Amino acid sequence: MAPFQFIERPTPFNTKLGKTLPIFAVTPAHIDTGLVDPIALDWARKSGYKAEAGSLLLVPTEDGHLGGALFGLGAYPSESPYLTGKLPRILPAGEWHIETAPLTANRLALGYGLGSYRFEKYKSGSSNPPTLLIPSDADAARVKRLLAGVFLARDLINTPANDMGPDALEAAFRALAAHYHAEVLVVRGEALLQENFPLIHAVGRASEQAPRLLKMRWGKKGHKRVTLVGKGVTFDTGGLDIKPSSSMALMKKDMGGAANVLGLALMIMDAKLKIDLTVIVPVAENSISGNAFRPGDIYRSRAGLTVQIDNTDAEGRLILADALALADEDEPDLLIDMATLTGAARVALGPDVPPYFTDDEELAHQLMESSLEVDDPIWRLPLYKGYEKDVTAKIADLTNAPAGGMAGAITAALFLKRFVKKTRSWAHFDIYAWTQTERPHCPGGGEAQAIRAIFDMLDGKGRAD
Repeated sequence: MAPFQFIERPTPFNTKLGKTLPIFAVTPAHIDTGLVDPIALDWARKSGYKAEAGSLLLVPTEDGHLGGALFGLGAYPSESPYLTGKLPRILPAGEWHIETAPLTANRLALGYGLGSYRFEKYKSGSSNPPTLLIPSDADAARVKRLLAGVFLARDLINTPANDMGPDALEAAFRALAAHYHAEVLVVRGEALLQENFPLIHAVGRASEQAPRLLKMRWGKKGHKRVTLVGKGVTFDTGGLDIKPSSSMALMKKDMGGAANVLGLALMIMDAKLKIDLTVIVPVAENSISGNAFRPGDIYRSRAGLTVQIDNTDAEGRLILADALALADEDEPDLLIDMATLTGAARVALGPDVPPYFTDDEELAHQLMESSLEVDDPIWRLPLYKGYEKDVTAKIADLTNAPAGGMAGAITAALFLKRFVKKTRSWAHFDIYAWTQTERPHCPGGGEAQAIRAIFDMLDGKGRAD
């Protein structure tokens, strides 16, 4: 069974070695020492080609037709391990293969695949991108699985909110579950109050599309119990504490946590890992109407803790609180939540390095090891106990928006931690889910962050390099 695809698109790969054109991926040393195809080398030297990182030189045949290409890796190719992601954007249309490259086969293919991503659902016409033959020594199934998970996350995030509201996100959730024969449970609208999810209901009740909790279960009992929770705010106006327009422009990506855990779930299920998997996505649109929740309101959460609303734009932690409480009731071996939660995380680490929080030292070590192994950057921030006083309120157990504006990513994580009591091991990822500046393997737009690292940790074999 092929990996699930949310949006059908041409494959970035060709599958048969036919009349494919060669690509010689080279460093400056290859040009200087002559360690490359003689015809390509002669053309490179006549052209003054320096093999700078990401540079391309098309090589003609003796009769003037296109005969191949030189692709520069720069002097230190290990610094840009997925530089081949630039190739799909600079190669002419056609079928290609890598003739020589000082890169491992999986990394070469994965880089090319990640860089081939296009979101063209709303564009007229169609492009004709080049295709690459997957090297024979690459793990093609693994590469395609990782790409499918990343592309699912990107597709969901890039889809505008008018086509990715709560109803559409539920449909995508159900489609993924159906593809892998997973069980689905949905609690929607007023049933959230009956089933004790008051915070999810409060955040989403002002929208025309009802808030809901989505739950998926896959795998066999007796295997390691892993639960993934993803924030699914399909659009965030800020509520009555409304955002300025400049801050609202990218709020279609506020369901990036949900998109990323679904991409990760795809990888897990497609690989048939020996995991008892649960995926929980609280879904809401933070809108404004006469019944919107208000600053100063106090609600009792599923866990019994009361929460004072000091800012309606700090809604993500509210819906996560109910979802985490539900996840915690099953006492999983590992609980991971992902959310586009705080601007403070971006101030601390920028858009490309999501912070994670955990009080499990072994888990922290495993995550960092996998992050480095597959070049999927993350960085640990502390669950500093000295800031726990900041998440308390005067007339309620907790506040959703601590005063002062300091250490916002940490206080948000500490807030969430209050809803995780029985779980053996927990980690919270505060992701941006967006690429602002295009990189070789990261086209601009919605982005999968940390899920390749988490999958590598869970899989423990067949790593991407």
